[in-house]
Amino acid sequence: MALTIDQLNAASPADAVALLDGTYEHSPWVAEGALAERPFRSLQHLKAALAQAVTHAPAEQQLSLIRMHPELAGKAMESNALTAESTNEQSKAGLTACTPEELARIRELNAAYGQKFGFPFILAVRGPRGTGLAKAEILATFARRLNNHPDYERAEALRNIHRIAEIRLNDKFGVSPELGNQVWDWQEQLAVHSDPGFAEQGQLTVTYLTQAHRACALQISTWMHEVGFDSVEIDAVGNVIGRYEAEGFVTSGGAVPGAPTLLTGSHYDTVRNGGKYDGRLGIFVPMACVKELARQGRRLPFAFEVVGFAEEEGQRYKATFIGSGALTGHFDPAWLDQADADGITMREAMQQAGLKIEDIPKIQRDPARYLGFIEVHIEQGPVLNELNLPLGIVTSINGSVRYIGEIHGMASHAGTTPMDRRRDAACAVAELILAAEQRARRDADSVATVGMLQVPGGSINVVPGLAKFSLDIRAPRDDQRDAVIADVLAALEEICTRRGLRYTLEEAMRASAAPSHPDWQARWEAAVEALGVPLFRMPSGAGHDAMKLHEVMPQAMLFVRGLNGGISHNPLESTTSDDMQLAVLAMQKLLDNLAKEQR
Repeated sequence: MALTIDQLNAASPADAVALLDGTYEHSPWVAEGALAERPFRSLQHLKAALAQAVTHAPAEQQLSLIRMHPELAGKAMESNALTAESTNEQSKAGLTACTPEELARIRELNAAYGQKFGFPFILAVRGPRGTGLAKAEILATFARRLNNHPDYERAEALRNIHRIAEIRLNDKFGVSPELGNQVWDWQEQLAVHSDPGFAEQGQLTVTYLTQAHRACALQISTWMHEVGFDSVEIDAVGNVIGRYEAEGFVTSGGAVPGAPTLLTGSHYDTVRNGGKYDGRLGIFVPMACVKELARQGRRLPFAFEVVGFAEEEGQRYKATFIGSGALTGHFDPAWLDQADADGITMREAMQQAGLKIEDIPKIQRDPARYLGFIEVHIEQGPVLNELNLPLGIVTSINGSVRYIGEIHGMASHAGTTPMDRRRDAACAVAELILAAEQRARRDADSVATVGMLQVPGGSINVVPGLAKFSLDIRAPRDDQRDAVIADVLAALEEICTRRGLRYTLEEAMRASAAPSHPDWQARWEAAVEALGVPLFRMPSGAGHDAMKLHEVMPQAMLFVRGLNGGISHNPLESTTSDDMQLAVLAMQKLLDNLAKEQR
């Protein structure tokens, strides 16, 4: 019989620890520490309390917890000494049925890992969806993590222990993240579509209006019809739009116009060789909400409009935010004449896709008809992962400025030019990089990056006379960003003057910060708190469709934790179906609370 939160809350301390036995391998102290948080409001509250008990434990106790876990396919498995939980997990991953070659490779990795780190390799082998990783995935992850720094790997081991505990708790309480699994499955199925040249290599690339892109649009629209949207269309720039109409605004003849509308969504295009969740998570989470509303036969006092934005990444053409820009009235007709690498203009691509270019102006939304815009997105960074938090409330989308620069010095012989007579352009950029890093660190949430650095025509025995570089500066507020810029550019001037160099600097892009609207941020916060999830506020360092909608209506975002160090724009981008489930539940709670406000 499945355990319940009420049972756990009512149990004596000793009985409660016994009820949680096996959650954290041979470590009852974790449950003992978490019980101070009783009464637990939800299973998620319990999970958070257990994780915090580990986080607050001394380093030696954390290391002991790691060492309580068995090696993968190790001696404990061979001698049938695994706990029931570990046996189940390793069996589901196929580790109890390895070939001799696979066993030999795992033993080799176990030995190398133990020698380097001093504790066993820990991996939640039931994986992000809870159904088990393939052995090839396990071996690849094992080999990759051998390259980690010991401090990082120790933290990664603990994160995997928390994931193992989460799955074990789901089993104990008889729960399954069904909505999260649905979101997961949609993303897996959509990822079968990829552009030529990448699909053959098993890489995900979906750029604007390619055959794979059009297949994605068709698939999303099909699913929208299936889950219960009242209307679905692909508009003149390729956005996929589903509307679930408001109560009292649906008749036998169709939808009646005039209902206030809440807008949500994200993009379905990808970067080259990207991940499955960037953008698409923000389409499928609200789709899961609509599926539940339709299943229950419920209507809200406002329409719910979900948009799969056709383009955000700027991969095929130089234009970005084509999809959301069209909704805000910022589609630039000059974009139509841009050509891709094969010489195909955007106009030609649209015509080949059957889009009606003349209808693009009709896409623009009237902000007066909308309550606001909300967006769910994978974090694309390490913060939530490192803090072991599933969700984060976005306070602002950072404003950014990008520059392309050159520093000109004098190329000279590396052996005969004394150090005090050099005009070294590369050293000047190196000094600038450190100055930018130090200045950004002064703020808690500014960032500065030199992502490109070249020494054209460089030679091993020549002092660099020319260095080309990029500079990207971001902050949650425009005034904060501009203060960083002023200091970094002053440092550039000082460096070049002192070194006898000259420089050029061209501003390549400027985007204003998009702070979350206080009311909508508060709605996300109330929804997350209701789930028993610790509340965490954070800025978004990356740009999102929400920053375009911010230009015409109030907006706020919710971040979902990413795995593998939070990496994004990368095939290793990942999150769990449990975290996706929480995102769906948070959006459902926001919708319910908003419905109460509107009635």
